[in-house]
Amino acid sequence: MRVACWQAFPEAGGLERFLERLRTAARQAADGGAELLVTPEMSVGGYPLTTSALAEARGPVDGTQSAAIAAIAREAGISLVHGWPESEGGTVYNSAMITSPDGRLLAYRKAHLFGAGERARFVPGHDGVVQTVLGGLRVGLLICYDVEFPEAVRAHAVAGTELLLVPTALARPWEFVARTLVPARAFESQLYIAYTNWIGGGQGREFCGLTTVAAPDGTRLTVEGGGEELLFADIEPGVIAAARAATTYLGDRRPELYGEDG
Repeated sequence: MRVACWQAFPEAGGLERFLERLRTAARQAADGGAELLVTPEMSVGGYPLTTSALAEARGPVDGTQSAAIAAIAREAGISLVHGWPESEGGTVYNSAMITSPDGRLLAYRKAHLFGAGERARFVPGHDGVVQTVLGGLRVGLLICYDVEFPEAVRAHAVAGTELLLVPTALARPWEFVARTLVPARAFESQLYIAYTNWIGGGQGREFCGLTTVAAPDGTRLTVEGGGEELLFADIEPGVIAAARAATTYLGDRRPELYGEDG
């Protein structure tokens, strides 16, 4: 499977402008041979997380906003991952969703909220592993800070995830996360991680880019420039199998020592 990661500038303009930009990025990704396009964290609503932008972007999993994104996936013939403030009753989650061209939806709610700002706006999710199958690969979702917890990534590996999609909003001075921690997570849990970030910004928050696809064999592709860009990467099942055979972390685990059930 070829995946494209959209490293994007935060931009005002509301939902309609985002949908316009997403439509362009989806077409470009599909033209580049990608079957899946991953956007940054909270790509609908964007950053900074203003009250007005979040209010406009809020919606349920199966709302009109999701229908508009599903139409873009169908038109471009590509699966899409977007983030948005999901509303359910009076509760708001920081969520991400995979939308396939045939209309299948899979949503995940961020479990590890970062800082007082997120905790004031969102309620944490309670699902550890959310997966689906795309292009013959078992694909999972985490969001930003989630990937910094090794337990969260390892749970995916144990459950069979081969490609972990991580929309993020990583700001300076935390470049270490993209450069070192994400590749380490991919290597130690023997899966691919597609870590997709914003670039630029303002109002006291500068996103560092460094969108990365890290492989289980220790290699990675990354966007080192400071601009908006699509990063393309080919996800190879053979690389996963070879890495798991060469570095047998998953088979050598002793979960009875870690307080786990299995």
